[in-house]
Amino acid sequence: MTGKYPTHTGMQHLVILEPEPWGLPLEERLLPEYLAELGYRTHAVGKWHLGYHRREYTPTRRGFLSHFGYWNGFQDYFDHTVKATFGGMGGYDMRRNLSVAWDAAGRYSTDLFTEEAVRLILEHPEDPAAPLFLYLAHLAPHTGNRDAPFQALDEDVAHFGHIGDPERRVYAAMVRRLDQGVGDVVAALRARGMLQDSVILFMSDNGAPTFGIHSNRGSNYPLRGMKETPWEGGVRGVAVLWSPRLAAPGRVSDALLHVSDWLPTLLSAAGANASALPDTLDGLDQWDVLAGAAPAPSRRLEVLHNIDDIDGYAALRRGDWKYVTGNTQDGEADHWFGEKGRGVQNPPYPLEAVLHSKVGAALAGLGAAMQMEGAAPEGYSPLTRAAALRLRAEAEVLCPEEPEVTGAGVACSPTEAPCLFNVRDDPCERVNLAASRPEVLQSLEEALRRHRRTMRAPGNVPKDPMADPALWNGTWTSWCSEQDDQGLGEGQQRVQLTLAAAAVSLATVAAVLGLGLVQGQGLVQRQT
Repeated sequence: MTGKYPTHTGMQHLVILEPEPWGLPLEERLLPEYLAELGYRTHAVGKWHLGYHRREYTPTRRGFLSHFGYWNGFQDYFDHTVKATFGGMGGYDMRRNLSVAWDAAGRYSTDLFTEEAVRLILEHPEDPAAPLFLYLAHLAPHTGNRDAPFQALDEDVAHFGHIGDPERRVYAAMVRRLDQGVGDVVAALRARGMLQDSVILFMSDNGAPTFGIHSNRGSNYPLRGMKETPWEGGVRGVAVLWSPRLAAPGRVSDALLHVSDWLPTLLSAAGANASALPDTLDGLDQWDVLAGAAPAPSRRLEVLHNIDDIDGYAALRRGDWKYVTGNTQDGEADHWFGEKGRGVQNPPYPLEAVLHSKVGAALAGLGAAMQMEGAAPEGYSPLTRAAALRLRAEAEVLCPEEPEVTGAGVACSPTEAPCLFNVRDDPCERVNLAASRPEVLQSLEEALRRHRRTMRAPGNVPKDPMADPALWNGTWTSWCSEQDDQGLGEGQQRVQLTLAAAAVSLATVAAVLGLGLVQGQGLVQRQT
């Protein structure tokens, strides 16, 4: 959204927890704001998670014409409640712009977000001067609340009886529904006549949390580590970029990109002069690298993965070399784990289902139409079984199960000493070369010191008890703005909070006495 490293926005430590009054700094200019200047109609669907304690931080105040989705980092897939990650707060979190979308309760989140995206496509005005930018941030396959993390529709679960582990089975069903949603969106673009002039980016945000908080049992195999670690299993994302504007499609790019590059890259694809963007951005325009007629080297030499002085770790990549130091989750997530996705119990890869899926059908139909019109890119050919299998093989990361560690490689314990890896030759980070390549280690440490000189302090703040949905009709809301609207001073806030705490205590007593949950809620409402 900003084209910047988290260290330059103050968001380098963890995430915005539900009752914390902070967000992405308001002085930052976001991708939809740039696109709006080019005439784009900008819409956001799904997850926000960039702040909402004040309305100024919400999507429709930050460049989007509309938003349908949730403001926090996750939600229950059906009732759309969010139970605070730490603490007892909980409430409803589904919004249409600034209004609570009560009508969404009971419907599966993935379906809701897909339907909203399709509606926006089908209702987009036929005006070439007002193109569409759609930011669709699905909940799936993130987990829901801790008491019901895995949630899927029965009809999807029924497809995965060959998976013995019930959590992995439901996880697969969650991904299946997401796949269907992607197909609906692409089919809508085709039906509306927009697909031939579209750029579609489908990407992951981070590695899977294989275990621990919000674990969805996803696997980053064979990479090391997982979400919230600087290991490749946490930071190496995958993406698919599709467009008729790609001069050399049907290939796997290994060019080094950072997520901050998408802002200038997509602006360049939209016709903006990316070279005129502020020089304070960390992102680089990589459109020519991805869309050019011949594979080109990345414009990026270096990636700062992160510097988090609260958790006490840092990681940096330059070229093929990667530097890791400090506390990477106390070592518990430093290892290689997760299902391999291979085995005799799995059915064959469903290649025909992929080729004949909604996406496959839409792209095949568009390709044939463009060929007949003489508008297809030079060298275009429809996707074949052989080409699909080739792409799948080229995209797979391969590492030896038990690498032969020579005398040049030593064990890596980043809390004791920095570690150094050649992640092109060793993408699974098994061979620590810090001792044998001290000059490379020293160079990366100097680069890390350079990045430290421009860091912002982390923006994290303590939780605010006034955020409690119990004070706001059972919803997560822009509570600081709500207090301003009500003219509540600090003293009045304390009184309101004390009454709410007393109400919760009365509700607890009522439940103990056997009055039941409904009566307890009634006591809360009357006392408040």
